[in-house]
Parts: sequence; C-alpha cells; structure tokens
Amino acid sequence: INFPLEIKSLPRESMLIIKLFGIDSATHSTNLLAWTCLPLFPRQESVLGSRLFSVTLQSEPPIEMIAPGVWDGSQPSPLTLQIDFPDAGWEYLKPESEENRTDHEEPPRECLKHIAKLSQKKSPLLLSEEKRRYLWFYRLYCNNENSSLPLVLGSAPGWDEETVSEMHAILRRWTFSHPWEALGLLTSRFPDQDIREVAVQQLDTLLTDELLDCLPQLVQAVKFEWNLESPLVELLLRRSLQSIRVAHRLYWLLRDAQGEAYFKSWYQELLAALQFCAGEALNEELSKEQKLVKLLGDIGEKVKSASDPQRKDVLKKEIGSLEEFFKDIKTCHLPLNPALCIKGIDRDACSYFTSNASPLKITFINANPMGKNISVIFKAGDDLRQDMLALQIIQVMDNAWLQEGLDMQMITYGCLSTGRAQGFIEMVPDAVTLAKIHLHSGLIGPLKENTIKKWFSQHNHLKEDYEKALRNFFYSCAGWCVVTFILGVCDRHNDNIMLTKSGHMFHIDFGKFLGHAQTFGGIKRDRAPFIFTSEMEYFITEGGKNTQHFQDFVELCCRAYNIVRKHSQLILSLLEMMLHAGLPELRGIEDLKYVHNNLRPQDTDLEATSHFTKKIKESLECFPVKLNNLIHTLAQMPALSLAKPAPQTLLQESCILNKTRTIQRVTILGFSKTHSNLYLMEVTCSDNRRSLTKKSFEQFYRLHSQMQKQFSSLALPEFPHWWHLPFTDSDHKRIRDLSHYVEQVLRGSYEVANSDCVLSFFLSEHIQPTLEDSPFVDPGENSLDKSPKVQLLMTYEDSRLTILVKHLKNIHLPDGSVPSAHVEIYLLPHPSEVRRKKTKCVPKCTDPTYNEIVVYDEVLGLQGHVLMLIVKSKTVFVGAVNIQLCSVPLNEEKWYPLGNSII
Repeated sequence: INFPLEIKSLPRESMLIIKLFGIDSATHSTNLLAWTCLPLFPRQESVLGSRLFSVTLQSEPPIEMIAPGVWDGSQPSPLTLQIDFPDAGWEYLKPESEENRTDHEEPPRECLKHIAKLSQKKSPLLLSEEKRRYLWFYRLYCNNENSSLPLVLGSAPGWDEETVSEMHAILRRWTFSHPWEALGLLTSRFPDQDIREVAVQQLDTLLTDELLDCLPQLVQAVKFEWNLESPLVELLLRRSLQSIRVAHRLYWLLRDAQGEAYFKSWYQELLAALQFCAGEALNEELSKEQKLVKLLGDIGEKVKSASDPQRKDVLKKEIGSLEEFFKDIKTCHLPLNPALCIKGIDRDACSYFTSNASPLKITFINANPMGKNISVIFKAGDDLRQDMLALQIIQVMDNAWLQEGLDMQMITYGCLSTGRAQGFIEMVPDAVTLAKIHLHSGLIGPLKENTIKKWFSQHNHLKEDYEKALRNFFYSCAGWCVVTFILGVCDRHNDNIMLTKSGHMFHIDFGKFLGHAQTFGGIKRDRAPFIFTSEMEYFITEGGKNTQHFQDFVELCCRAYNIVRKHSQLILSLLEMMLHAGLPELRGIEDLKYVHNNLRPQDTDLEATSHFTKKIKESLECFPVKLNNLIHTLAQMPALSLAKPAPQTLLQESCILNKTRTIQRVTILGFSKTHSNLYLMEVTCSDNRRSLTKKSFEQFYRLHSQMQKQFSSLALPEFPHWWHLPFTDSDHKRIRDLSHYVEQVLRGSYEVANSDCVLSFFLSEHIQPTLEDSPFVDPGENSLDKSPKVQLLMTYEDSRLTILVKHLKNIHLPDGSVPSAHVEIYLLPHPSEVRRKKTKCVPKCTDPTYNEIVVYDEVLGLQGHVLMLIVKSKTVFVGAVNIQLCSVPLNEEKWYPLGNSII
C-alpha cells in the first residue's frame, strides 16, 4: 500500500488504522471483521521492518478517540496481523519556530470586539468553521483578556508543520489567567505533546483541593496521551504520593475505569503503577476496601434477585458475611470518604429500598468512639457516574460562591462509583423527601400553599430555630434553583427533593440532566425551568406577610447566577473532557451547547439578571409541577418505604478570629457635615488608640447581614430597622438605637466582637478629623422617606442608555388597595421622538419585581436629559418620578422615591 503523502508533512502524533473486511459470499455485502491501530512515530521515530499486531474483534473503532492507548496491539487476541514497514527510518525533528510577531498594526476596534464576542463560546467545539477561521486569522491579537488559549489553538486549520510551529509560538508567549484555563488543552482536540505538557505544568500549580475538583477529568484525559510516560501520568502519580486523598480518589477512579470498552489495558497499567508507588500500608487499606465493595455487591445482587417476601430474610442472612469480614480485618476505611474509619455493622439499622434496583441501606459502626454511626446507600444495578459528575459540577459552583463570600447553604453529598453499575451514596441524617411531607398533609398536600411552612413550624418551635430554618431554606433553595437550571436537571418531582429540619433543601438523583427530559405521550414531563413552587414562595414570604422577601430571593438567585457565569469556561471544560466517558446523557456537542445556552456567557450581568428573573416567574407559574408532585404522592400512598438516599456533608462556616485587635468602645458622634448620610464615629481600641471613621446606615445593615450568615448559630442583637423609628425626631432616635446596637455587638459574644468582619468594619477606613467632622456636629434633619420607591440600575456606554427596572416597594392604589402595576418610562427630550417604554404588569402586589431592561440608543449625552418614570395599575396612576440623568450614579443600584403626581 502506497499512501500519496510526504512523510515530513505528517504530524508527529499520526495514527495508522488498519481494518480487516470480509465479503459475504451470499449477499456480497462487506462487513468489518477486525481492526487495529498504532502510532507511526511511537518514540519520535518511524516504525521499521516486520511487526506483529494483535487485532481486536470489537465493533467499529471510535474514530473520535483514536490514540495509542485505544487498543493495545501487544495484547493476546485470536487474530494476529503482520505488517512490513519500509526499512528506511525517519526521525522527527522539532522545527525551530520563528517569532513572527513584529510590526503588526492594531486591528480595528470592531475586530477586537468581535474576537471577544467569539470567545464567549468558551470551547472551539461550539464555534463554526467560519468563526474558527476568523479567530485564527486574528490570532496575534488574542490574549487572556479577550480570549482563551484552548479557543485560539483549537481554531487552527490543521496539524501541518507550519501551523504547529505557529501554535507553539502562541503557546510560549501566552499568559494564563488561571491554571483552570489549561484544562481545555487536554481534550481529544489537542494530541500535540508539547501543548499537553504546558497544560500539565499549569495544572501542577493547583492546590490539592482544586486538583481533586478535576481529577475525574484528568483520568479521562489519560486516554489521549501519547504514552504512559507522559507528564500527565507523572503528575497524577506524584500528587498521589503527596496526598492520600488524591491517591484514594485516583484508585477508585481507575478501578471504575476497568470497565471501559477501550483504553482498558492503559488503565490497568496505570492502576498497577499507582499501587506500586502507594506502598504496603496504603495498599493493604485499599485491598480491604475492595473486599468490602465485593461483599456488598454480592449481597446487593442476592437481595435484588430474591422474591419480595424473601428479601428481608436474605438480607439478614447475608449481613452475617459482613460481620465475619469485620472480625477478620478489625477496621476498614470507607471508600466514600477515606477520613472515616469503620469497625462493624449495625445489623438492626440495615435495610433495603423498594425501588427497582433494591439499593441497600447499610449502617456502619464508627471506629471513632466519639463519632456517630455512618449510614450509606449501596446501589448495584445503577450507573452512578452521571450522579458523580453532576455533584462534582455543583460542588465547583458552590466553591465559586464561597470564594465570593456567599454561603448558599448547599448540601452536596458524597457519591462514588466503584465499578460498572455499582457504588456508594452518602446519606444525609434527618432528611426527608418533599413527597413524605406532602403525604403527611393529606391527599392534596402537593396542592396546598402552606405545606412546607407548616412542616417547618412543627419542627422548629423556638423563634430562633424557625428563623434559622427559614434563612437556610432561603439560601439553599436559591442555590439549587441556579444549579438545576444550568445543568438542566430533569425528572424533578417531590420524591427527589429533600428537606432537613434545619431548613436545608437539596436535590437527589441526577439520572436525567442536560435537558434530557422524560416524555409522556410526546409531552415533556419537566415543563418548568427548575423547581420553585408557590408553596416555597409562601414559606419564604412567611405566608405573604413579607413580600419583600421575594425580592430578596430574586436578588440572591441572580447574584448567584452571575457568579457562576464568571466560571463558564471551567464548567464547560469539565463537561467537554467527559464527552468520551460513555455517560448516557453527555455524548456530543448538543449537550455542551445546552449548558452554554443556560450559562449565557455572552450576556451582561444586567441581561442575565433579567433572563433569570423570567425563569423564576415561569417556574412559579408552572402548575404541571404541582400536578406531577400530586401523581408521585398518590403513587406513594400504598406503601411508603424508607427515605430516599440522602447524602450529607454540611459545610460549616469558619470564623477567623483576630485576638490582637480588640475594640474597647465605639461612639457615634453625629452626622458628617461633608456627607449628611454618613455617621461619624470615634473608635477606641484596647491600647487606647483612637480613630475616626464614617459609615452609612446601609453599611451597618450589610454588617448585620454578614454577621447573621457567619454566626447563624449565635444570638445576635436586634438590628434597628426603619420601622422602629417614630414620625418625629427620627435621626436622634436612630443614633441612639445604632449606639445601643453597636454596644451590644462589642459587649456580646467574644467570637463576634473580634471577628474579621467587625474589626474591618470599624478599623479598616480611618479618616483624619477635620472641622467639618468635629465631635460637635448635630444630627441633621434627614428622615427616612417612607413613600413608595422604585429601584433602578442604569448604564451608559457607546451612546446607549440601559435601564434595569428592578423592584417597586410600598405601592398602593389611591383607595389603599393592592395594584397590578406596570412601569412606563419616557426619555425627555428623546433624540428622535418621545417614546414610551413599559414593563410587563405584575398582578396584585405591593412590592412587585420586574428586572426588565429598557434601552435607548443614540443618546449622545446625559446632560440635559430627564427620565420620566410613571407607575400605573392598568390606567390608574400610582406614582411617578423625574430623574435628571446627569446626576445619576451609573452602574449602581439606587432607590428613587415615587411622588404622587406627574411633573
């Protein structure tokens, strides 16, 4: 066979695939019988002379996964193929790349904007061929501010010598914005060894916790290495020697990979290398864990295959083998979490669930005498790899929130696949399904508004406990709304939503995600973007008494959504690297596109806020969700079995104390003369040092909110809200109330008074005393405006005025009744004509939420323009305000009072 190709034109990472066909003598059809593949330049030199290869009888080779490890030609097989290669050897020499970035003109501004727009796709898989050509043409103007390296290199037209040389030149001069950016260079799109080596160098700078966050993806990336002596394999083994957690997780990931259809021999060799490096003690522990998994797998199969009446007796009998196991080995670490050591079985607490797979509920005795027993679910017959991936991505999102100082009170339980269709799920103590709560409320429990609120009231009799549960539900519900929307988690009903008495809500069972909804008669069962029902809103607003809590909930959801969107590239990279893992619902570009469309990285924060608010309203108004819950509740009526798998590892907040800086006293002196809305305070430290600082009432409120989140288990002093104020002399009263509040904070819990948030609030911004800020400033006449308000956020860029209409507060009709309000906006004078823009109507609400965007183009300047905003209920006037645009603080949220007439 002569190929019409020049050897020197072939990339170093070229693969030769050989297929053996047979022709059916009767039908004359051609059928694939066997195939094999090999690298042409395995050690940077061409293959020489006669070689023997075993040929696999597997079906069609996976073209998108062709790499040296896909089939080991040295493995024994029924068929052997001899190939004679030319005797003339070729050696690969890396070309000397020339830095050709010399005198390039700066491209037009529109070109740079287009590069940034294309880069919002985050993955070259999501770019069309034409857009990849455009990006590659302007590659010299791409950098870490307007693009990403996987996107630029992934747009290269081929792997010829000149293109590869240019890719290496870009690689050398690129500055990574974060090591995570390099993950995208380890996908199947990048076989080049130099590119992959640079990616590994970046990932080697990750902390252990960060490396664990992407370990399943790195195990998948081994498939596309050129040999098992690669930098990536070396990284995995070296970091395993540095951390038992990495070694333990890697061991079980490689165990699970033994079931791969391809690359099996590579994973076997890598597992052997890990065990060789791990040492005798760790290998002994891993061996005990493997025996435990084998025992549980056998028990699970026996229970599952037994008839319904016999299952209980079979389980009791088989538990004896586990008791014998612990008699022999004394203790064993839990495969789900190597930090937990177990020494036996609590026979009476073990049971099984009545679902199709009959998963086992196993309760282990904790080897730590101070520790509680540990309950887990062991499933045999269900593939848990998809659940593992979903929970991994959710943990990445939660980490992003925590880095921004936002604790969403998420419960992300442990899940471990220990082999094909078997594994562990961590159980959450004291968690019950929403279906069980509905069931206890009677037949129509899912249709009632007060079911959740009533359940929490029954389990939290003290006011402090109830408020804490409400706060936990408020945050966790918002968090799960965001993550289930982004990942498109389907098959949502009250049997896979769980609640704890402390208020934490969480989802289980991720067998359907990325928008692959179940259908019934051609109709999708999952009709809502995510699960947020009117009974959840009822609890959050305390039965409609605090409707502004719903506004706070929307704000929290949108803030959490925008934080996650900043990490779009990481989330898409983690998913893309699992495309070849054989997961049932993550197989192609369409699945990546689905998550990309939900993340909307091309949107501004304002646009994303408006979009997610619409999704919240869609979910709230989706009645089929309640109908679905009712159907599941009715199905549970005949036999309510044990609670579903309920995992738990509650995240505990840590407060860093600073004992060296203690504040002795804070005296509020009055209002600052230079800033009438700021309070001037004198701070006295324990060493009698004194300093002055200014803070607004809003900053005090934010401090209180931060302390509530950070010290949720402690009793904090009550904050002096505006409704505590009298109608007269309110400023003097507020200063007295704030002074009393500050004194209670500083004289209260030592942990609170010496926390970083309190110390930084009073000590971080010192000011020099001036005549205007003398201690003798009297309180001003600023009283809180109790009139109705509208909250707006405005931006102005490139002659475009963008207005985000966020919320209204305290609005009523002239007769005092509740309005169904919409907002009308006029820009005066308008460049072309007076144009009215309006929001949608929110029915029957005194504190409506809109988050709708209004845009005016061709606004050449803000000076001289007035924004006239009118609130109406149908045709009835509710309130209005005129805003001089030249004085508006841009890119900031601001409340504007509504007057009672149009001017």
